[in-house]
Amino acid sequence: MRALPTLLGILAPVSAFASGGRVDDSGIFVWVFLGFCALIVVAQVVPAVLLMTGMVKGLASVMKVEKAAAKK
Repeated sequence: MRALPTLLGILAPVSAFASGGRVDDSGIFVWVFLGFCALIVVAQVVPAVLLMTGMVKGLASVMKVEKAAAKK
């Protein structure tokens, strides 16, 4: 039941833009610039996610070794 309010919260602002309530006179260069900015963000997020997963795996393996040593 929590999915419905979340979905409505996401779709409500989208419907305001889809209904033509906003006039956008941006040219192609604005969209190219925004796309380039999005590309930079994605290029930074991917290595960060890989680094975090590597850290979690490393921490899990250290905890496993310490737990095995504590049982002996």
